[in-house]
Amino acid sequence: MTTASGPKLAEPPREPDVAIVGAGTAGIAAARRCLAAGLSVALLEARQRVGGRAVTVPMRGHGVDLGAHWLHSGRANPLVRLAEERGERLRRAPRARHVVIAGRPATAAERRARGAAFERADRILTQRAEDPQDRSAASALPPLGPWRDAVAAVHGLVSGRPLEEVSLKDFPSLVYQGNRFIAGGLGSYVARLAGGLPVRLGAAVAAIDLSGPDVAIETSAGRMRARAAIVTVSPTVLQRGGIRFTPALPWALSQAIHGFVSGTYEHVVLHWPGAPFSGADRLASLLGTRHRPSGMLTRIDGTAWHYFELDHPAALALDGRGTGAAARHAREVLRAQFGARAIRDLAIPAITAWRHDPLSRGSWSVVPPGLWTIRDAVKAPVAGKLWFTGEFASQEQSGTVGGAWEEGERAADAAIQALSGRR
Repeated sequence: MTTASGPKLAEPPREPDVAIVGAGTAGIAAARRCLAAGLSVALLEARQRVGGRAVTVPMRGHGVDLGAHWLHSGRANPLVRLAEERGERLRRAPRARHVVIAGRPATAAERRARGAAFERADRILTQRAEDPQDRSAASALPPLGPWRDAVAAVHGLVSGRPLEEVSLKDFPSLVYQGNRFIAGGLGSYVARLAGGLPVRLGAAVAAIDLSGPDVAIETSAGRMRARAAIVTVSPTVLQRGGIRFTPALPWALSQAIHGFVSGTYEHVVLHWPGAPFSGADRLASLLGTRHRPSGMLTRIDGTAWHYFELDHPAALALDGRGTGAAARHAREVLRAQFGARAIRDLAIPAITAWRHDPLSRGSWSVVPPGLWTIRDAVKAPVAGKLWFTGEFASQEQSGTVGGAWEEGERAADAAIQALSGRR
């Protein structure tokens, strides 16, 4: 399976002012910011493409996102503002959703009860996040009657882990009104933003040496020197020794990096022309059977494409069941809801596995209870010439491409300021 045609890239300099490790969203943002400030840049990317966990793949004439797909938080998201400035085609995510209970649409009363449960949960979690002591988000979930499991499942999906494993103070507090989707796929949009940037593909960084006056970088494509470096590699990759640092990173920064756990949000991609869903881009909750799926996104861009989502517990349970387990699981759940006849035209051409990708080790980074300060701690500069950044560093938009972009620009600004003082 191939991605859509990548952007035209420039040849990076051998000794740039700033070397940026990773040409995902944060790396692209940092490179654009540094270049705009007049610095020379080299983006070093281990993959043979740009975009990181934002990637669009052509399938049956449609661009399907296999990673990030949502542009959250409306115009608070810098990528939404940039898309508007560029004249990109955006569409608003609808507020309406499908709620299906054992194959039938939920009644108006059931929909009201469900909505009230979610509103109560969001209100209480937001209030209790202001408490001085951090704890798990699950411990603050109020009584919600028969809707508690459904609420916990949805919030566990968007958190990346079950709420027992998520810091209450780090519980996703995005402003979900005004979410957008982008024509052609979010991964394709991120790739377009890398057009013309100086990127070296297939250049996995093995070591970074800060012991000299500059930064010495060892990659699979050769050695490089830079005046400063920005690392956008995920904490879960760094935890496994993905890059060696000389000297060793400061203790507090290393502890912050090792505090994160990987979040899981996987797509089982469905091509299902006869799916019993109307309207474009609507979320769906499937309730009332022995299965408890965390959700679906239906009729993407008004097409026959859908995402059947796997949260952390579901993905973990499927890992030991062999090849094709996720596809069998999705079919089983949909058959239980709608019957065997309804899924006769269902095809499953792709299943994501970011949790097993050696360059990602997860869909995004999650903060466990009691460690909510690590998102700030991981931003600490090292020797005035090395910074870590990515979605994991964002407090307001963690786990999103918008957060990655914002933090990439922040790290670039810090590097620009530091280098201006060294001239």
